[in-house]
Amino acid sequence: MTTGPFFKKILIFSVPLMLTGVLQLIYNAADIMVVGRFAGSTSLAAVGSTSSLVNLIINLFIGLSTGAGVITARHIGAAESKKMHQSVHTAMAISAVSGVAVSIFGFFLSETFLKLMGTPDDVLPLASVYLKIYFLGAPGSLVYNFGASIVRATGDTKRPLFILSFTGLINVVLNLILVIVFHMDVAGVAIATIVSQYVSAILIVIRLTHLENACRLKLNKLKVYKEELVSIIKIGLPAGIQSSLFSFSNVLIQSTINTFGSIAMAGNTAAQNIDAIVYTCCNAVSQTTMTFASQNIGAKKHENLRKVYFMCLGLALGISFVLGAIGLIFPEQLVGIFTTDPEVIEIGKTRVYIMMSTYFLCSIMDVSGCQIRGMGKSLEPMVITLLGACGLRVLWLYTGFPLNKTLWNLYLSYPLSWGATFIALFICYFVFEKRIKKRM
Repeated sequence: MTTGPFFKKILIFSVPLMLTGVLQLIYNAADIMVVGRFAGSTSLAAVGSTSSLVNLIINLFIGLSTGAGVITARHIGAAESKKMHQSVHTAMAISAVSGVAVSIFGFFLSETFLKLMGTPDDVLPLASVYLKIYFLGAPGSLVYNFGASIVRATGDTKRPLFILSFTGLINVVLNLILVIVFHMDVAGVAIATIVSQYVSAILIVIRLTHLENACRLKLNKLKVYKEELVSIIKIGLPAGIQSSLFSFSNVLIQSTINTFGSIAMAGNTAAQNIDAIVYTCCNAVSQTTMTFASQNIGAKKHENLRKVYFMCLGLALGISFVLGAIGLIFPEQLVGIFTTDPEVIEIGKTRVYIMMSTYFLCSIMDVSGCQIRGMGKSLEPMVITLLGACGLRVLWLYTGFPLNKTLWNLYLSYPLSWGATFIALFICYFVFEKRIKKRM
């Protein structure tokens, strides 16, 4: 990752990441597809209403996995074998402990949080069941995400793809069996999801134990090394806080959508899965630029930073334009994958039109933040993103939205916040690049 030409290497690294992310989406999308078609719109609303709350709680620790990947990549670039060993074992120890803590916290407080979000009475019981079961899978989810972050830091994006291809198939098959054959409704899809998550965790740990360099995981040597923990927290905690507060703004938006009733919740849920695919593909490019930047910082090849950044910006724009166009041309067909209810489809199309026409702003915002994070600066992009993407979104809920209380106007909060945040991050990148060059 430290020698050119870079574009081919960026593609080779990012394409498996994209496919991995899309397969990960299958976990939730398969849940939604099955309950939407075989259990009804209330069950669809119940599953969909939990996603922002799940992300609010889990994303803090997923951010730490980002820190683990950045630090490991930096040690690889600098050829620091001892520190590679320490960062891997620290990261995996954190993942196990964090997973258990999140599982306990989420299980016992699920219903309380759903009530605070104003979840309608007809949706609350099913949403609570789904969420409690889902949180029991948190240890598997976090172990997989930390492990996959380390594997990718070594330059291997194919193994996580293979793992999720297999476990995604398990999830889909179990969904169909548990919901259609055993009539378990939302409990069935939740059980299918956590089984898949634990299988993913086991397989990624097996992969880590077979790595051929100092990143190899030795389970009997799991230990938290203070210096590596501090480094991981320094990069990962701001990223996690950013993601969690991002999710908090989405919780507020979901709470507002809840006031429109279960049909609107179901339509939003179906449409979310469409724009999530675009985000996931563009986020793969963001993860790529972060890993490339980290290795080049470690190898002290600072002249490569701008090349990687602009190539990744261009790639993210291209992906968002192509996928966005598909969404705008076939909105009814895409929403119809998840439901056959005409009312739900019509509401879902509203979100599709807004998001698919503006998602390019989110893609370049995300790439910019990850590039800066890969350069070792995590606090600054966190603050900018919180003030821009989150702050403006919440501000819109209390200023612009009350002027016209429609879903269309509510969804406008997304592109407005993305555009403003990208401009700030773009400027921030050049400031940090200039500082790095001065130190050379």
